Amino acid sequence: MGPHPAVAAIRLAVRRVLNDILAEHGRTPGRLTPDERSSSPLVLVACSGGADSMALASALAFEAPRAGLRAGGVTVDHGLQAGSDLRAAEVASRLRELGLDPVESVAVTVGRETRVAHSAAYRGGGSRAGGPEAAARDARYAALDAAAERHRAAAVLLGHTRDDQAETVLLGLARGSGIRSLSGMAAVSGADGRYRRPFLQLDRQTARKACMVQSLPVWDDPHNADPAYTRSRLRHEGLPALEKALGKGVVEALARTAQLSRDDADALDAWAGKAAAGVRDADGRLECAALHDLPPAVRRRVLRRAAIEAGAPAGSLFARHIEEVDRLITGWRGQGAINLPGRVVARRQGGRLVIRQG
Repeated sequence: MGPHPAVAAIRLAVRRVLNDILAEHGRTPGRLTPDERSSSPLVLVACSGGADSMALASALAFEAPRAGLRAGGVTVDHGLQAGSDLRAAEVASRLRELGLDPVESVAVTVGRETRVAHSAAYRGGGSRAGGPEAAARDARYAALDAAAERHRAAAVLLGHTRDDQAETVLLGLARGSGIRSLSGMAAVSGADGRYRRPFLQLDRQTARKACMVQSLPVWDDPHNADPAYTRSRLRHEGLPALEKALGKGVVEALARTAQLSRDDADALDAWAGKAAAGVRDADGRLECAALHDLPPAVRRRVLRRAAIEAGAPAGSLFARHIEEVDRLITGWRGQGAINLPGRVVARRQGGRLVIRQG
C-alpha cells in the first residue's frame, strides 16, 4: 500500500524540483555511495514550523537521499514574539529528527532596518527600510541568502502554496501595479535560481493533511490570524468573501492567472529588452519619436528600465512615476522635468528623452 494521497502529492512535487536541480548540475537521480555524499549538491529547506514548511521538510528528507542529494534545513527566528527562540530551537530539533543535516536556527532583528543578528557560523547582515511585513520578509531572505552561501547550497526550497499565490495576486491587483504584479511568485527565483517553490500547484489543505497523517507537529503562527496584517485580513476575510460571492475555484483561478500573467510579462520584458537598443541615438539618448511608435506596454518597460539604469531604486519606482515620464512622449505640451526616486530626473530635450541623476 502506497503513502496517503496528500503525502504522495507533496513528495512528487519535491521530486520534480530535485530532478531539475540534478539536471542543472549534470547529474542523474540515484542513491549516493558514502564516498559520493560529501561532493553531492546540498538543498536546504526554509522551515518556520508551520504545516506548509514542515510538509516540505518531510518530503525533502524522504526524496533527497533517493535522488542523490544532501538535504538540510534553516529556520529563522524573527524575534517578534515572546519565546520565539524556543520555538526556533524546537523546529531545528524536528528537522534533525527528520534526518536533515546541516540544520541551523538563525536569529534576526526586525525593525525599520532589518539585520541578521547571529548564528553559530555567521556574523553580519544587511538592511532595508519598509513596513513590518516587508521588514520581516527582507530579514528572512537576508538570513536565507547568508545560510545558502555559507553552506554552498544549490537551492533553498520554500513552502508557498497555491493559496499563498492567490493571496499574492490579489495584493498585486489592489496595488494596481500592472501585469508583473499579477504574476505572483515565481516557481524559481533569486540569484542563479536559488529559491524553488515546489508547492505552488498544491493547496494549503494538502500540506496540512500530509503533516497530520505523518504525525508531524506543526506550529500555527498567531500573526497569520492577526487582522493587523494585510495578508491575514485577506486570508480570513477577503478570500472567503470572494468564494461566497463567486463560488469555489477562486483560488485555483487566481493561481492560473498568476502563471498566465507571468508568461505575458516575461514576453513583454523580452520585447522591451530588444526594443531598448533601437530607440537610442548615437549618444545613448532615447528618441521620443521611436518611443512613441512602440506599443504602450513595451514603451513603459523601456522607460522603467532606463530609469533604473540611471539610478532609480526599482522598489521605489511605481507605475505613476512611469506614467508621468510616458506623458513626456505621448502628451508633450512643453511640461517640465519629472522627478523620480533616487534623485533621478527625466526631461525632454529637442526630441530626445534624457533620464539621469541630478
